[in-house]
Amino acid sequence: MTEHILHPRIVENKDWATLVFIMAFGIIALTKSVYENRFEDFFKLIYSNKYIRIYRDSSHLMDMFSISLFFIQIISFSFFIQLLLSYFGFTSKTDWVQFIQIFTFVIYFILSKFLIEKIIATAFNIEELIEQFNLQKVTYRTYIGLLLLPVDILLFYYDSILKNIPLLVFYIILGLNVLLYLVSIKNYRNEIFGKLFYFILYLCALEIAPYYFMYYWFTKGSV
Repeated sequence: MTEHILHPRIVENKDWATLVFIMAFGIIALTKSVYENRFEDFFKLIYSNKYIRIYRDSSHLMDMFSISLFFIQIISFSFFIQLLLSYFGFTSKTDWVQFIQIFTFVIYFILSKFLIEKIIATAFNIEELIEQFNLQKVTYRTYIGLLLLPVDILLFYYDSILKNIPLLVFYIILGLNVLLYLVSIKNYRNEIFGKLFYFILYLCALEIAPYYFMYYWFTKGSV
């Protein structure tokens, strides 16, 4: 008599991710329909600085267009962080609880950093410079987040894609962020050089130290 051993079939639940992706593209479509001309200028950001020139006032940082795309940026980067952690074996890419934790952490990190930046900029009397500097950074990072969303979808649903792709995308994003800082510094070099000492303190305190401590915590935690 043949003995049959039943093994439980593990089925990954991806429905939650599908709903999040659909919601993200729904927000993009709604934003595009409401702010058609602005969205068109924003989408051309990769080869034209028209958007930066038109919407350079810091008040645009808090309007519905920026908030909507900021939300898309958070979704995009949160998914990618989870995919990256999955690549290193720290979590599963289909763990929706982990995604919520990452999503919450990213929002908390960005908003806390923004608030501290405002306080330090006011204390150093470089508030206007930092607002312009941050507006340009936020604009380009939102653009990167928008372009990253389709990459997230491919990496999430297609396991046959090369395993090293998430790491490659991470290095590309890192390189783009370094380039973004250089471009921003170049665009505001006259204002920066006028208050160079305070700007260097700002960079060390809020643009280098947080990411260094996160890297230190991640590498030490992985030992």
